[in-house]
Amino acid sequence: QVQLVESGGGSVQAGGSLRLSCAASGGTFSSYTMGWFRQAPGKEREFVATISRIGWSTLYADSVKGRFTVSRDNAKNTVYLQMNSLKPEDTAVYYCCADPAKTAATMTSPNGMNYWGKGTLVTVAS
Repeated sequence: QVQLVESGGGSVQAGGSLRLSCAASGGTFSSYTMGWFRQAPGKEREFVATISRIGWSTLYADSVKGRFTVSRDNAKNTVYLQMNSLKPEDTAVYYCCADPAKTAATMTSPNGMNYWGKGTLVTVAS
């Protein structure tokens, strides 16, 4: 059983930056494709970014491409989401997820995901 704990959320002005972290425990971190999703109030959970097991492959939603960067440190069992040039529409709860069977390219739907964190809130003020 894998446990995922997100941190790094908070409030920031538009144009600012935040770095989210997701610490994993209870499994072999390098065997999991990792991802980030987000859910704004009243909206469905949506894909943000994924990264392959050893970090060679990444995929981003069009809405964050060029502004967000996903990375991982398998020695620290941690995945990161660097968020730059934040916009008010980026306001959401951000969730970390893990799945041993999916690839970075196929981990774009929240359905059937093996493991989720509890989320961290990001608020971007205009």
